[in-house]
Amino acid sequence: MRAAFLALALTATTAFVTPAFADLTLSSEIGTTGLAATETRLAALPEPKPDELFALAGIRFLSGVEGALQLRWQTGMRADWSELPLLRLPIPENPAARPFAATDIVTLFDRADARMADARAALTALGDQDFALEIRLSDLWFDINANGTREQGEEMAAIAGLTLAGMGRFISDQPFDPVVRFDTADAAWLSAYTQFLSAFATTALAFDPAPVVERVIASAAAMQALWGTTPPPNAMDMMFGRQVDRAAMILLALAKPPDPALALKAHGHLLAMIAENRRFWKLVEAETDNAMEWVPNDAQVSALGLPMPPGTGKRWQAVLADAEGMLEGRLLVPHWRMGAEAGLNLKKIFENPPAIDIITFVQGEGLLPYAEKGPRVTANSWWEFADIVQGDAMLFAVFLN
Repeated sequence: MRAAFLALALTATTAFVTPAFADLTLSSEIGTTGLAATETRLAALPEPKPDELFALAGIRFLSGVEGALQLRWQTGMRADWSELPLLRLPIPENPAARPFAATDIVTLFDRADARMADARAALTALGDQDFALEIRLSDLWFDINANGTREQGEEMAAIAGLTLAGMGRFISDQPFDPVVRFDTADAAWLSAYTQFLSAFATTALAFDPAPVVERVIASAAAMQALWGTTPPPNAMDMMFGRQVDRAAMILLALAKPPDPALALKAHGHLLAMIAENRRFWKLVEAETDNAMEWVPNDAQVSALGLPMPPGTGKRWQAVLADAEGMLEGRLLVPHWRMGAEAGLNLKKIFENPPAIDIITFVQGEGLLPYAEKGPRVTANSWWEFADIVQGDAMLFAVFLN
């Protein structure tokens, strides 16, 4: 999950032996007292130092993820929304969960977006000031049950899981407890990630999901009430009922015209994400040190043990350039019915967003208002990126943002 970038990174590692490191006081503070208490202390500082401002931004980012996990735990919302950031990480079961309400989904996205904005405020105060901050990744945990105490199952590695599909060749059975030295370039990387999660949350809110969530919850309850005392004749509902309800919520929400102002806001977040990512690569490529790097340049080594083939950054920037071209309407998105000379103007779709009608979108009629002739984007940059990272394109896309 892009929202789970740290958790994913923890699983994508080779053996790493931790040497003696400099002061890890702030990292240890997070490990002992948690994100909320550390944020409270940092936010109260009258004149925070650059490393403290970055720590405040990072903690606010992670607290956005923590808030989503807490709300899910309170309502018993399982990790079966595998398509969506913030909703797919596994969490411990709450035996006393309250019933999930339709407004909870809106609260989850609203809070996440607000936390991303808070993180960017700290990054704005940081500006271009130089800093270095060492964080032991095992110190990071989420207070899922909101009791202020670190418990089993709340560690980031536990939430990520020990294995993820497609990453098996990176997994090591050796002890792994890395320390990362975050620096000035990483502030731009973090800023880009906040923009991505804000774009996702804003897009979700644009489709006003609460009414359709309430509708599906009510209809599922009404159907289950018809069961009576007779056992069901098969296990179909047990196996697929939740997945069908989830798909219905998503499709029904998408079938409504989205809020135009929120769609434009999401569009702005995506463009800002690309701009911040470009700034990150400019800064990281200028680095000459090689000390516990988060995302390394061609002359550096990742503290995570994640192999970064030379030229990875350049290839990824080409992917982002194509994405920016589509968002700005300079490159059109191909559609199978519109030939080799025309495509869809994604900028116009964000400016005048339609309800998503799967039938007319696939057939083409529903997208005709956004179709025009012009240069079309190709998949060349993506395939070149996938080639250089040897088939692990999605892993690196999550990591590099």
